[in-house]
Amino acid sequence: MNRTPSPPVPAERVALVHDYLLVMRGAERTFATMADLYSSAPIFTLLYDEQGTDRRFAGHAIATSPLQRLGAGQSSFRRLLALYPWAVQRLRLPACEVVLSSSSAFAHGVRAPPGAVHICYCYTPFRYAWYEQERALREVPAPLRALLRHQLARIRRWDLSASTRVDDYIAISELSRERIKRYYGRESVVIHPPVETERFTPGEPGERLLVVSEIVRHKRLDVALEAARRARMGISVVGSGPDLPALRAAYPEAEFLGRADDEMLAELYRSALAVVVPSVEEFGIVAVEAQASGRPVIAAAVGGATETVIDGQTGRLASPDDVESFMRAMQSIDTLDFDPEQARSNAERFSVSAFKRRLSAHLERVLEGARGARSPTDRV
Repeated sequence: MNRTPSPPVPAERVALVHDYLLVMRGAERTFATMADLYSSAPIFTLLYDEQGTDRRFAGHAIATSPLQRLGAGQSSFRRLLALYPWAVQRLRLPACEVVLSSSSAFAHGVRAPPGAVHICYCYTPFRYAWYEQERALREVPAPLRALLRHQLARIRRWDLSASTRVDDYIAISELSRERIKRYYGRESVVIHPPVETERFTPGEPGERLLVVSEIVRHKRLDVALEAARRARMGISVVGSGPDLPALRAAYPEAEFLGRADDEMLAELYRSALAVVVPSVEEFGIVAVEAQASGRPVIAAAVGGATETVIDGQTGRLASPDDVESFMRAMQSIDTLDFDPEQARSNAERFSVSAFKRRLSAHLERVLEGARGARSPTDRV
């Protein structure tokens, strides 16, 4: 006997949660797509900056944690690290059917109201607590490292406990799925993040390589810059960050363009010889944006790039942190059997519309399972 499929979840029965809404980067763009999908759902977040997020969430009811009163912004929010586990549990969600959290740190620790199903879209377990602790320690003065180490140990214990209260995890990539399993002991399905592929169009390729990245150590820009130097190829870098002065001094032949708005970035993509992604990315929106612009990608053969780049067709994958491997990939980019339309078609697998379909269908499956698991007296 065929069962009648459950109806779509109305937005008024959904509560949305995100770590902090201070800028518009990859995670915030993904969350914005969730907010579009459930357009009347209230948003809960630890910190909110309306201008920093380009008023992207202005149409939603937004509730923040008590930490909002401290006025922390993008440049200072890390100082509140020890308070975030407490603060996220102070968020008071209304009665709802679904809590959809968007988390790379603390949002998955929100307390769901009674009867609600908590589904977490997880970019990664909190990196500084689990697998990048040493990098976090290097970024603070030596006298503070013992205190930070203690704080991170407390956060790990809290984080593991918080993971047990989530009903269902969604990972953004296979790498994220593996980390969720390793650190939380939880299974998850992969739904890749949305990329606004319609913003990008092909153009006439130029002669310079392009890197689009925050300029921080773990993004491994030195690998791309050194490889381009050895290959004797021009390279331009879009982005800013604390490592910019050092890299500019070490690689004066490279072009550092600073931050670019959406229009400028689209033009830079379409006119690049190839786009280089030297870092390990959980997903890597840049690689997809490049392909949507009809340009090949040179990326580290690890993480999200192995799922978004077709090696030998839409780009070349190089050994991670291997300057010589990246150099060879750069030198051979002209011999790639590259079809801009194939690259664009590949990018469309990660479009906004594809993401909305997959996320909506997954929520329906999880809710159908939750409804079926309730006893008849529990059902409303």
